Amino acid sequence: MARFDPYENNGGTCVAVAGADYCVVAADTRLSVGYSILSRDHSKIAQLADKCVLASSGFQGDIKALQKNLAAKELIYEHNHNKKMSCPAMAQLLSNTLYYKRFFPYYAFNVLGGLDSEGKGCVFTYDAVGSYERTGYSAQGTGSTLMMPVLDNQLKSPSPLLLPARVSSSSLEFELFNPLMVVFLTPLSESEAVDLVKDVFASATERDIYTGDRLEIVVINSSGTQREYIELRKD
Repeated sequence: MARFDPYENNGGTCVAVAGADYCVVAADTRLSVGYSILSRDHSKIAQLADKCVLASSGFQGDIKALQKNLAAKELIYEHNHNKKMSCPAMAQLLSNTLYYKRFFPYYAFNVLGGLDSEGKGCVFTYDAVGSYERTGYSAQGTGSTLMMPVLDNQLKSPSPLLLPARVSSSSLEFELFNPLMVVFLTPLSESEAVDLVKDVFASATERDIYTGDRLEIVVINSSGTQREYIELRKD
């Protein structure tokens, strides 16, 4: 008896890292179903605003529908307010959009990265129904369980009891003057963050058959947005 399944996981992995004045968002370009590769050059990253980028893994049909929905709402916002939507505002909009569809969710696992109104890097990570939090770094997708331990090891203090805590100076200064608001930033420079992202993807492609082919890296900073591509394993 045939069974209808509206969802399909097309694989792939997304990573984002936020710093004091930058944000790095990266994803591989492999699109696959089961043991078949449908495309080796499919971008998982969409630019939603000047300083805001969305990377998504999951079912590509739902991801494209979600991106189209967000782009339309951002355009309406721009016409109504005569300015681009900020990254934290886009983060709330994405959460509301996912939660609105919670009874038949978008099968999309998202990482939103960019710069906030103060020019600091920000990363927002989501589940499929809109729960989200601001973090210093995050990974989503089929290779995320391989990447997060490496990111935790490199970017997170092993214990709050260890002194000094591994946070960037700008983050620490912000927390001292705003004790009720904690901003998560990584202590790496922009080039170090890009190198770390390359390393975790090179490692994950050795173990995850749904991640590979090519890595697309988007760096957002005060001067704009830059893209970089590197080759990954193709088997």
